[in-house]
Amino acid sequence: MHDPLSSYDLVHDELDQARESGHQVDELAERFAATARDDSDALDRLYFEILMSDRRRDWPYAEPEGLEPILATLPEDPADPLPGPDVLADRVKGGWLGRIAGCNLGKPVENGDHWTTDRLKDYLIRAEAWPLRDYVPVLDPMPEGFKLLGNWTETTRGRVNGSARDDDIDYPILGLHLLEQHGWQLSPRKVADGWLHLLPYAQTYTAERAAYRNLLVPTAIDKVAISRNPYREWIGALIRGDIFGWTNPGDPRRALTLAFQDASLSHVANGVYGELWSAAVVAAAFTAPTVRDAFDRSLRSVPPRSRLYEALTAVQSMRDEQLTWDDAITRIQQRWGHYGWVHTINNAAIIAAGLLWGEDDYSATVGLTVQGGWDTDSNGATAGSVAGVVLGADKLPAHFIEPLQDRTRSALFGFDNSVISTLATRTVTLTETLRTTRPADPR
Repeated sequence: MHDPLSSYDLVHDELDQARESGHQVDELAERFAATARDDSDALDRLYFEILMSDRRRDWPYAEPEGLEPILATLPEDPADPLPGPDVLADRVKGGWLGRIAGCNLGKPVENGDHWTTDRLKDYLIRAEAWPLRDYVPVLDPMPEGFKLLGNWTETTRGRVNGSARDDDIDYPILGLHLLEQHGWQLSPRKVADGWLHLLPYAQTYTAERAAYRNLLVPTAIDKVAISRNPYREWIGALIRGDIFGWTNPGDPRRALTLAFQDASLSHVANGVYGELWSAAVVAAAFTAPTVRDAFDRSLRSVPPRSRLYEALTAVQSMRDEQLTWDDAITRIQQRWGHYGWVHTINNAAIIAAGLLWGEDDYSATVGLTVQGGWDTDSNGATAGSVAGVVLGADKLPAHFIEPLQDRTRSALFGFDNSVISTLATRTVTLTETLRTTRPADPR
């Protein structure tokens, strides 16, 4: 499923996207159900009819496209002074390590259809690892009804020996390289060129794979995100935002301005907002006294009448109402469980819950986030990055960090076996470069 080269998958997934964004497609869904899977001509015609469908009149959201329209909906958010050199270096390194460890934590259970929260809890209780506060243990023999992903040999407790490769790690490395090359002149076209030169097609998924395919056709750069891409509001952009936060510490507005150039290549609306939010919450973490403070500030970077804002503020209210973690996850699943398990909105809600219930404890933050299910490696990575920045590298728990051995695999051409501390040092250098240069005009 979710293959942009398949007409059947495109129609199937575009119907979901249309319903989720308020379009009236019931009659089209009935026709799809009666269409043969191999009738590509009929499926292609149906796909374009879905794109032309009307949005219902009572649609309550306003979800702007384009950087200037997005910025027009946001309140002011002045930059904070830059942290001192030692603090900055520690927090940047904490972000890299926190992200990479959180990603590895979630990798062996990254299957939202199989690893539901109930199945995760059942397995972890059997393994005497509930609540989750360390890498996932392996039961031998594996109980019937449970199946870890194939990467378990390098991502589970006692088996982490350097970081495994993952797109949640590839993209911040690529983003660092692109910012070193282009700085404030970064654009969707330059991001696209970076993908084509350094990122293998087979290591892209959903929206990124659809965008990659469009780049090869070729497609006009401003049409790449919307052409045969029903995944344009899924989580793929959110996972790419951290580097823009790490390089704009204490300045969420500049962070999201750069993040937009990356996100808009492959995503629209809430897909874009997800990356802007992740960049903003990471940037806010550099000067925030707590994770909660960083989260609260990050809401200034999300269009206030969007579905993403609604989800994030709803989770914030659940925390303020002092719901238990279990009750909050139940509410999140009931309210946003209709989205696919790699969508931006429902996964952002899980990340928010992990941040708010984690209480500035790294192990609790990433453990709770992964326990929440859905896109576990991406969610653990983002939550781990935020907590890692707030705490700094020196305060991260050794049982998560030492097994990484300061290195990570990568599918990016020329970047395999990258040294994590070197990535962090380059990020600090880039931070100063961006701070002392002028952003490009968003128009």
